[in-house]
Amino acid sequence: MTEVPEGFEVPDVASYRIKPSASLVATRDGMEGVEILFCHRISQMPTFPDFWAFPGGGVTSFDRDAANELPHLSSDDEGAALAALMREMVEEVGWAPGKSGLVKVGKASRELVVEDGKNWHPLVKNGELETNSSQFKIISLRTTPPITRFRFANHFFHFHDSKPPAPTFPESRSEFDEFRWLTPKHALEAWRKNEMRIPPPQITLLRDMISALEQSSGDIEFATSKMSESPSSGEHHIEFAPGVQCVPLPTVTLPPATHTNCYILGEPGGELLVVDPAARDPVGLEYLERRISAAERDGGRVVATIFTHKHPDHIGDLTAISKIYEAPVWATAETLAVIPSCDTNRILADGEKLSILGPSGMINWKVLETPGHCPGHICLASEVGIISGDLAVMDGTILVPPSDGDMNLYIASLERIRDLKPPILLPAHGPLSPVPEKLLNRYIRHRKSRHSRILDAVKNGVHDISMIAELAYEDSPEAHPILKLDQALSHLRTHERDGNVIQKGINWYLN
Repeated sequence: MTEVPEGFEVPDVASYRIKPSASLVATRDGMEGVEILFCHRISQMPTFPDFWAFPGGGVTSFDRDAANELPHLSSDDEGAALAALMREMVEEVGWAPGKSGLVKVGKASRELVVEDGKNWHPLVKNGELETNSSQFKIISLRTTPPITRFRFANHFFHFHDSKPPAPTFPESRSEFDEFRWLTPKHALEAWRKNEMRIPPPQITLLRDMISALEQSSGDIEFATSKMSESPSSGEHHIEFAPGVQCVPLPTVTLPPATHTNCYILGEPGGELLVVDPAARDPVGLEYLERRISAAERDGGRVVATIFTHKHPDHIGDLTAISKIYEAPVWATAETLAVIPSCDTNRILADGEKLSILGPSGMINWKVLETPGHCPGHICLASEVGIISGDLAVMDGTILVPPSDGDMNLYIASLERIRDLKPPILLPAHGPLSPVPEKLLNRYIRHRKSRHSRILDAVKNGVHDISMIAELAYEDSPEAHPILKLDQALSHLRTHERDGNVIQKGINWYLN
């Protein structure tokens, strides 16, 4: 029932170091109230391409050196984060914090910093760049959830200038290709309508700012001063898309993943679907309970639990979960076969529409049967994107078990989802894919190429599976030996079903 091959011991994945970082929440006075600067990340960015983000970046060793030397900065993570932010401001938007507000950075100084961030500190010491830190306020602290090996403890700094200089792009390289000023309400509404992609931490921050501004009658300095007294931190909603909350639950799964993404679908205050609640240990069960309780406090009601497939890193301790909430289980027949029978269980079929009612109306998700990884595997599709289970991941790989997987069906499922051109892919492990077509095409090319190389090896007289695997995985020398053998066998089994090869004893031959 598991995809992990016999003999493969899932290693203990060391906790990845969480690195400090900083983001700038720059505001100005607008016609309809305070506006925030959003920057559009170029399509070629490896992370969050085509998202609207705040300027900022990670803390480097030379940012720490600068914070230690500059008298107006502290030598801790906060000081280093502010040094990094001021450097990134020069690079990304062409600003420096002056005595009375933001000032435009000269072309020559900016290009030096863009060329090498180490140049920022000497320019500051020479008086060529201003670093007035008095107007910065920390209004939120957020740590990247454990869905990626690259994690950051991010400091959100606020800076208000009623009439700041226009942000500009550097003449050489730039992470951004467009700037936009929007009120927090307008930005949140554009996100809700799927008109703007905004990273999850900023969604929570926008809501916090809207609330603070309402309580302060639109006074941004008063609002952010109140926010800075106790910056929001700790556990938050992780909203990958409107009506899609991610709840990463610790599981024993294939590295580098350490968690399975459970999804809570639906609007606050409406009907909810819980997808792949994989919690089994106390930590995961307690986290799931907190997120479900928060949704219920908002007026939400869980109407069903959906499992994308039958593997144990997706199906949690159902007895323990039933103490958190009670709802019928919906899944395909193959998945329901491994779940205790219940009169309320419902068999899902390909093409079926699942409708849940929210405050703004009906939300529809369509069931897409996508076998190959295992029988009965499904995806769920809506206008916001596709919840893809174990179809593809951004970091790592997907196994097709030789026991009951099928490489042809798996490739066909990849092609089916690709051809739907979803705006985002929401996998069961790791971060979302903002450019699904690119990811799925990569998977399809690699699987088809390996499928051909497996057959070519047998055609060329290689009969031992170990040698077949070595030849097929020449492009991936880092692959685990057991996993190479396992996936080579999966390809061979599919070729066998197609009548291309035949197994005699432990060896493989052309049929």
